[in-house]
Amino acid sequence: MPRLEPAIRLLLIANIAVFGLQWWVPSLIDQFALWPLASNFQPWQLVTYAFLHGGFTHIAFNMIGLVSFGNELEQYWGVRRLFVFYFVSVLAAGLTQVAVTASIGEVAPTVGASGGIYGLLLGFAMMFPRRKVVPLIPPIPMPAWLFAVFFAGLELYLGVTGTSAGIAHFAHLGGMIGGWIMIRRWRHLARSRY
Repeated sequence: MPRLEPAIRLLLIANIAVFGLQWWVPSLIDQFALWPLASNFQPWQLVTYAFLHGGFTHIAFNMIGLVSFGNELEQYWGVRRLFVFYFVSVLAAGLTQVAVTASIGEVAPTVGASGGIYGLLLGFAMMFPRRKVVPLIPPIPMPAWLFAVFFAGLELYLGVTGTSAGIAHFAHLGGMIGGWIMIRRWRHLARSRY
């Protein structure tokens, strides 16, 4: 296994530490989960929700995604750009979730790094579109671009149909959109320099 890059290592440690802290201080959810506007919403929750998780499986899959996609992106982009990209994805996911919960009148909080992870997945697919990715289910190798399109389509379908209720499908898509916007902006800035 390649060594963990500094930003990915820090995000991994922070997520695991906060997850451990949740066991001793369950009230963290009250202040730091992402609550709908009509409930307990505070602006800092647009970032802090991404460090809380709903159980061991939730954090395990998110951290696998963080390392799988983020480590190579950090090698390619560097620490600063990786952090900017990740937190823009987290913020975009949070804003999307706030908009969705407001539109349907939902009052449950949102937790998890998934919006940031979906942003990293999109970033990986845009930077390394032909790189082979093997999902856990189904374990069929596919190019990264197809993997990202498949998961975006799946999240859209599950969100629209209400399948797998309790999962923030539109937040996942929001994370991907935030990541896409950042890459488009960086590419535009790079072109305008020449």
